[in-house]
Amino acid sequence: MQTLLGHLSLVQEAASLRDGTAGPADAVRRCCDRIDAIDSRVRAFVPEPERRARLLAAARELAAGPRDVAGRPALYGIPVGVKDIVHVDGLPTRAGATLPPEVLGGAQATVVDRLRAAGALIAGKTVTAEFAVTAPGPTRNPHNLAHTPGGSSSGSAAAVAAGMVPLAIGTQTIGSVIRPAAYCGVVGFKPTYGRIPIDGVIPNAVSFDTLGCYATDVAGVALAASVLCDGWRGTAAGTGADAGAGAAPGAAGRPVLGVPVGPYLERADAVALRAFAEQRELLRAAGYAVCEVPVMDDFAQIVEQLFTMNRYEVARAHAEWFARFGDRYRPETAAAIREGQPIADAGYEAARIRRAAFRARLAADAEAAGIDLWISPSATGPAPADLTTTGASVMCLPWSNAGLPSVSLPAGRASSGLPLGLQLVGGAGADEALLDAAAGIEGALREGGR
Repeated sequence: MQTLLGHLSLVQEAASLRDGTAGPADAVRRCCDRIDAIDSRVRAFVPEPERRARLLAAARELAAGPRDVAGRPALYGIPVGVKDIVHVDGLPTRAGATLPPEVLGGAQATVVDRLRAAGALIAGKTVTAEFAVTAPGPTRNPHNLAHTPGGSSSGSAAAVAAGMVPLAIGTQTIGSVIRPAAYCGVVGFKPTYGRIPIDGVIPNAVSFDTLGCYATDVAGVALAASVLCDGWRGTAAGTGADAGAGAAPGAAGRPVLGVPVGPYLERADAVALRAFAEQRELLRAAGYAVCEVPVMDDFAQIVEQLFTMNRYEVARAHAEWFARFGDRYRPETAAAIREGQPIADAGYEAARIRRAAFRARLAADAEAAGIDLWISPSATGPAPADLTTTGASVMCLPWSNAGLPSVSLPAGRASSGLPLGLQLVGGAGADEALLDAAAGIEGALREGGR
């Protein structure tokens, strides 16, 4: 099974392509060879018979440009997987559904414009749960093919974990970037809501939908973020060596970490909680202040508020398509739409008001406790041995509800050998500080795990 795993460093690949050590065609051949070798089992990419020819043509066109290596953009020649709810010129958008692709089409997304402007090559569309809801696609977890890779950005996480591409784009409404990252053992980054323009992306729930990305390490997602996010204030080469750079520092310049104790944390299973306790001790030993902060004692009501908004918005986003093609929707997606149809405008607006109050309260709780980042398990446990589910998103729910930036770091393994993730959550708009801190925590976990 280990042959299905791969490790491609985005930062190293990008450096070798920018300095001319390798050429775009070399990167394309490596990517396509890997897809040809293993994707019939992992099924991370939407099938594309002419992928290699298309990519080699794009690589030749890129290589025929200016010869000055000093002027090459950040992602020059990098093959990137793009979740199949994101419009890409020249590739159909199917969104994991059986609706006619021409119905789902639209103008290329700004995120793809930015990738291409940075020199990236679109390796293809990655598999998504139907319309990024919960009906799983065919993707398998590269660590064990009997287990889910998570969702809804299943193909993107699996493609990076299996070494097919060094970078992939996903989206998160509740837990669709962070959970697959944890299940597949890669780094997943979800920016602050709205930090990457969402135009050109088929909506799930517009008040939550956020574009994010996957790489094998924090430096990789930081490099991608410098290209994709509006107004990025960090360095294009990745995060700095200072673990707390840009964050309000605690002891030894490190951010103070808050553990959100209460009903929320109790949603994680015994495996996740045991690992989380070990991770906290590793971080304390590395010099981090880790504080327990009682929060969200009304967590059941927070869940209800989010799903009131989510289901209302899903139903409205699909109103026209569902009226025409309702019999083509999978049961899970149809159920979500039908749950949202009877929610009245007044109920939705009341939920929006409750969310605003929750966001303000969460920020006040963090300030009162003197913490810089929240930490928690990325998922309720390791990837389930069940291909009919994408797993539970509840560990991501409050942070997505608040629109906060988050990152999942690989953090050990369960006794089954499946990976586990540690979730870090920053302040609104403080994405750069979050990734700078994540680089230090990534190193501490790596050192402590030896």
